[in-house]
Amino acid sequence: MAVQENHDAASCRRVDDGITRVFQVLGKRWTGPIVAVLLPAPVHFADLRRAIPGISERMLSDRLTELAGVGIVVREVDDGPPLRVSYRLTEAGSALEPALSELGAWAEKYLLEDGRCAERFRK
Repeated sequence: MAVQENHDAASCRRVDDGITRVFQVLGKRWTGPIVAVLLPAPVHFADLRRAIPGISERMLSDRLTELAGVGIVVREVDDGPPLRVSYRLTEAGSALEPALSELGAWAEKYLLEDGRCAERFRK
């Protein structure tokens, strides 16, 4: 028996390409916290790792490399000794501040500590 499906224009809508691109970059684990820590000022690698509990050195390095590759972060080597590496946001990265602030405000209002929406908002 064949299953009959009814389709209309609304049910066949596609997600916006811009949203898809944003979440391909920012949707990976740890990316949001990294960008948030870098918003106020450049940060040395070791300080960045301490600012994000639970992230491994390897994961932080991988995410920073990815963010540099898309043009959100710049890696800068400080004159030594000792040789230190710091990271800062580019103009494009800094422009994420309003969006991240809005997402943070949304989380404060709607998400519990465990990441689930409070029952009163599930209507």
